[in-house]
Amino acid sequence: MNARVLIIDDDRDLAAMLGEFLQREGYAVEAHHGADAGVAALRAAEPDLLILDVMLPDLDGFEVCRQIRNEGHQIGVLFLSAKDEMKDKVQGLTIGGDDYMTKPFSLEELVARLRALLRRIGVTEQTMDDEKIRFAD
Repeated sequence: MNARVLIIDDDRDLAAMLGEFLQREGYAVEAHHGADAGVAALRAAEPDLLILDVMLPDLDGFEVCRQIRNEGHQIGVLFLSAKDEMKDKVQGLTIGGDDYMTKPFSLEELVARLRALLRRIGVTEQTMDDEKIRFAD
């Protein structure tokens, strides 16, 4: 099983580029461009990780994070935002985000942070391998 990543970002080009890169890295990726559709997808599929923009057209990412945490979702949340002031980073981490990166960003650093987040929430390559079906030679 590949780790499942949900991207909620209103920048369609960025979400597509990020999704393609993460798929090449072995992640199963789904992207949505608004909070409502993204939260509905999260409720339906329960992905392992959420990459969440702060500035969304229908509801800000901070409120999305509050909402999913209040509903009891234990998904790993990484904020990925152009909002780079310290108060924004502190707010995102305080309301339930697990990590916060600012745009522009390095794809390699993002993947490293996702791997670290997966380890923290208990999803490791070993647990993903355990779910594979194996046959004897």
